Amino acid sequence: QVQLVESGGGLVQPGGSLRLSCAASGFPFSNYRMSWYRQAPGKERELVAAITNTGGVTNYAASVKGRFTISRDNAKNTGYLQMNSLKPEDTAVYYCNAVNMVLRTREYWGRGTQVTVSS
Repeated sequence: QVQLVESGGGLVQPGGSLRLSCAASGFPFSNYRMSWYRQAPGKERELVAAITNTGGVTNYAASVKGRFTISRDNAKNTGYLQMNSLKPEDTAVYYCNAVNMVLRTREYWGRGTQVTVSS
């Protein structure tokens, strides 16, 4: 019953914006660090952004810093990734990840949502 479900992906033109959502259920989301990863065809999965369980600390890949914003609403058991000024190189499947802040082997992954940036 543990689930992370991504939504909000789609096709967008360069320079456009998308907001991804990650809905968590079946586990205490507020005790978990939440991250967004992405994987483009033929490339390794890479960390895009991460946020601590309370939202106090965030970090970003250099390639998205200043364009993407990670956030979370623990009352809604939901994480977000606001993506602005999108570039074709942002095209990838985006995955939500949650890791327990104490028991770091307790980890969950979503199935991913496709983001395509193309004119």
